[in-house]
Amino acid sequence: MGKINAICISERRGTAKKFVDAATFVTEFGIDGDAHAGDWHRQVSLLGQGEIDAFRARGALIEAGAFGENIIAEGFTFKNLPVGTRLKCGEVFFEITQIGKECHAHCTIYQQIGDCIMPREGVFARVLHGGKISVGDNLELATEKIPLDAAIITVSDRGFHGLRDEDTSGDKCEEILTAAGYKIHSRTTLPDVKKFLVDKLIELADVGVGLILTTGGTGFSIRDITPEATLEVCTRLAPGIPEAMRSLSLQVTGRAMLSRAVAGIRKRSLIVNLPGSPKAVDECLNFVLPQLQHGIEILRGEADK
Repeated sequence: MGKINAICISERRGTAKKFVDAATFVTEFGIDGDAHAGDWHRQVSLLGQGEIDAFRARGALIEAGAFGENIIAEGFTFKNLPVGTRLKCGEVFFEITQIGKECHAHCTIYQQIGDCIMPREGVFARVLHGGKISVGDNLELATEKIPLDAAIITVSDRGFHGLRDEDTSGDKCEEILTAAGYKIHSRTTLPDVKKFLVDKLIELADVGVGLILTTGGTGFSIRDITPEATLEVCTRLAPGIPEAMRSLSLQVTGRAMLSRAVAGIRKRSLIVNLPGSPKAVDECLNFVLPQLQHGIEILRGEADK
């Protein structure tokens, strides 16, 4: 068990990072507002407090972030942890991807002092599941899988404007998910407005919510935009999921062929469109949910294909 002693970010690469009390870590990106965040394997850099203290003992007066590190933590010698090691801080999960680095252009601290410990002692990691970290939070080796979590979005003009008292479809989603062991991250009701849904899906995927369910807005009405919003945010599609649900529903009613529901992946989140009625949600979600967990675990690198 270790502890976060400092969090540091910078707006430009190659410069010392500045101390912040807390930061938001975005799934498969890094720290919100940090220049080193991005779609690559060195999203977050970590350095041990012990290594910094030893460097200071040589007479160097350095502040947190001087080596370009994002996180300083006590209790770990990070370079001794093999690539693939997972670390956990609250809801945030990291996976170590690289130990040390070759410096082609020396950083500010090297130019001032003639040495930098980051290439020797620092490690780099991906963000597997996002969230907020504050100075003083505990950091530990992750020995368990990332907990199953899910978000429910009900897409309904009437529900959003308070013209419908109950969200029975959302209630049914929550009931089924809870029984299957999912933690409900959030429930949201949105109008049939594409931008609103796009923004919400991106927000949830940035946090790394494993399963994002929408209910409603998959039919032929001119206001039904749920599939289009889902397609806009997904980077890969999972067509077998809606095909399976339509196949099941066709055994009940021929109108199931009119469903335009889609499913896909954004970062490490699986997004699935469900029908708008509680009865159809009950049938479809119970049918596909047992297989979705395996897909989520593959996304998170916790299961083989």
